[in-house]
Amino acid sequence: MKAVFVDKWNNEYVPNRTEWKPEEGVFRMKPYPVDFPIKKIKERQASMWRYQEALPFEKADTYASITLGEGMTPLVPLDADHPNLFMKMDYLMPTGSFKDRGAAVLIAKAKELGVSSVIADSSGNAGTAIAAYSARAGMNCRIYVPASTSEKKLAQIEAHGAYIHKIPGSREDTAQAAKNAVENENLYYASHVYNPFFYEGTKTFAFEIWEQLGEKVPDSLILPVGNGTLLLGAYIGFQNLKEAGVTNRLPRIIGVQSESCAPIAEAFISGESVSPVENKGTLAEGIAIADPMRGEEIIEAVKDTRGTIVTAPEGDIKAARQELAGKGFYVEPTTAATYAAYQKYEAEIVHPDETIVMVLCGTGLKK
Repeated sequence: MKAVFVDKWNNEYVPNRTEWKPEEGVFRMKPYPVDFPIKKIKERQASMWRYQEALPFEKADTYASITLGEGMTPLVPLDADHPNLFMKMDYLMPTGSFKDRGAAVLIAKAKELGVSSVIADSSGNAGTAIAAYSARAGMNCRIYVPASTSEKKLAQIEAHGAYIHKIPGSREDTAQAAKNAVENENLYYASHVYNPFFYEGTKTFAFEIWEQLGEKVPDSLILPVGNGTLLLGAYIGFQNLKEAGVTNRLPRIIGVQSESCAPIAEAFISGESVSPVENKGTLAEGIAIADPMRGEEIIEAVKDTRGTIVTAPEGDIKAARQELAGKGFYVEPTTAATYAAYQKYEAEIVHPDETIVMVLCGTGLKK
């Protein structure tokens, strides 16, 4: 399958080793025909690679030397009192977060393109995932992280053989340092924000939910949103399912931001463009993105599904994390923020008879 990028003006670009961003905006994948031959899918290994006909590779076995068995994570009810609220347990991925979906596809595609060295920036989970799959691919890997990143996440990145660059300042400062290195050294930018192949991995999240619910789409999908890598991936994935004719609708997407750093929520409510905000500090560091590059795309996706964006009360995150742990789910604070927002806004955003899916993004062992 020949993968092609398009920019905001719909100009086409064939993927290469160095180009990562048009003059303005970000690249996205040009839509291409996908297929979901369910009989063949069910005969394949229970991983995200079972959806070969919907992934952007020219050779179906490109992933074979890269995969760590990622995908097909459990989908289970929250508890007996909430039989229609399902937890998608992506914290059980190989490196402990949903970012493995995007990293595995991105690095597999980079290998197909002949890439030998990559650079990425991350607050932790994406960096860990890129480092792990780069190690599988035999690629050199450099990860730029905020200096405040937790030691457990740094130790995991380093264990995979990546070189860590600690950058003082904000998450945006870290991203800029990585971009500068990419441009100065002409290297491949394995960015979970800019690189469309990352979203081609996170979209498998939607495919699995559809299959696990008996080839049905949930009524509502509740996701944390910082840079939007899972939200946009899920949106693309459910669009793929609809375009292929295996469903006739999209789920309502409900995005969750931290009330301490909520540029997308503020823009959604005000109806104005997404503008940078001050990160006032939050336990949900994974979604503390003060200046999200794909903010407008995220809002468009949410509106297209008749969804909404809400904020998690900072003071409720610890209690929400403890409550999830009491039900058997040990997750990091960013995931707990999603549950805290659900508890606050449940009556406003979902109906008791709906089928609802909430994602558990990252393991609590990292924080």
